[in-house]
Amino acid sequence: MFNQTISRQLGITYMDVKQIVIDCGFANEIDWQEDIKFENINESRFIEEVAWVILSSGMKESIIRRVFPEICRLFYNWKSSKIVIRNKELCLVNALKYFNNPGKIKAIISIIEVLDNIGFTNVKQKIQEQGINYLRTFPYIGPVTSYHLAKNIGLEVAKPDRHLKRIADKAGFESVDNLCTVISNVTGDKVSVIDIVLWRFATIKTNYLDYFDSWITT
Repeated sequence: MFNQTISRQLGITYMDVKQIVIDCGFANEIDWQEDIKFENINESRFIEEVAWVILSSGMKESIIRRVFPEICRLFYNWKSSKIVIRNKELCLVNALKYFNNPGKIKAIISIIEVLDNIGFTNVKQKIQEQGINYLRTFPYIGPVTSYHLAKNIGLEVAKPDRHLKRIADKAGFESVDNLCTVISNVTGDKVSVIDIVLWRFATIKTNYLDYFDSWITT
């Protein structure tokens, strides 16, 4: 059980971590996550986030960031599902020249086909009703990537990646969601914002776990 004093101290630690992230030049990432609203997500933005999450899975962010602009261009900047599906073979062939992973590129096209078949409005409604469970029906969207995608389209979740799991364990929490919820209750930051702050901090500081002592009461 976490009492108010311990939760407050964890909140202070988080705010210190957040300031470090900002001072290191990543305030734009925090602002980006803060501004995402699911109700404002359109088809083009949804496809773009799907592509980013699928390509990023198991890869270094820096690698994907280098190739992603060209992938976007080759997919008509995700203008609509219809234009991609009309030219899907060309998209596939050209995209593989820049990112030679047929499984991932085909998965992106497969999800775009779903949008083209049933319409983005229906897909968005299913996400509202079923959340993570519906996202997991898509190819290459698994137990962790489903949270990554959900967070990137404005759902209030935290992605249980290895860095956040380690922080949750060090701080004495049973789950990443529990950790981020407690911090959110203390600081007022969105769960998804806390996620990106802690994740970015872990990429900045090799000793990031040293900042999170165990707050478990005895």
